[in-house]
Amino acid sequence: MSTTRPIASEKPSGPRSRKGAETRARLVSAAKEVFERDGFLDARISDIAERAGLSHGSFYHYFESKEEVFREVAAEVDERLSAPLEKVILDPSSTASPYERIHEAIKLNLESYRDEARIMGVIEQVARFDQQANASRFERHRKYLAEIADSIRNLQRHGLIDDRLNPTIAAAGLGSMTYRFPEMWFVQGLFDCDFDEGVDQLTLLFARALGLREGPAAPSGTGQLEAQGQQA
Repeated sequence: MSTTRPIASEKPSGPRSRKGAETRARLVSAAKEVFERDGFLDARISDIAERAGLSHGSFYHYFESKEEVFREVAAEVDERLSAPLEKVILDPSSTASPYERIHEAIKLNLESYRDEARIMGVIEQVARFDQQANASRFERHRKYLAEIADSIRNLQRHGLIDDRLNPTIAAAGLGSMTYRFPEMWFVQGLFDCDFDEGVDQLTLLFARALGLREGPAAPSGTGQLEAQGQQA
């Protein structure tokens, strides 16, 4: 059965007011719950609308299809998982050492992934067959990797990590590790360990791959060097 709008018409206008924005957000939240419960293929627009307290027809004022609302759910979750990059790793006001930033960012990322494990399992599945969903994730991840590569260059400029590393390749390799690790842990259950140990081990792998000093102790002032490099 098709999940797209049954009658061809103009693209839904979407929210034009605060109330409309709140209703749209309610639909996205409801859709997330339904996708978590039923998976993507078995989720129905009528269930999403009912969960949001709306009529089936009202759904189409905000979204054209189940696929469209799913992509918005996936985008919101991805933004939450990537938040530590901006708030911790790239924070120009931070006085933490690079190692401490990496540790805190990994901890926050894994906490968020653990909380979102049910929907992340669905997102990972859908991204493998929905080209548009996959393309949207690809663009977001490419942006994140570019920012990580810039951060690596800044650390190299200040002599804090191995200058033999190609920042673009290093960012891609480390990014792949941090994307795949939580899926194996929280979604697929391929291994299990204490949460803090998982954070510490992933941080250690990340830091050693960069040739970064192990542990939070670092030369005086290095906590601000990356931020200074970003502002240079």
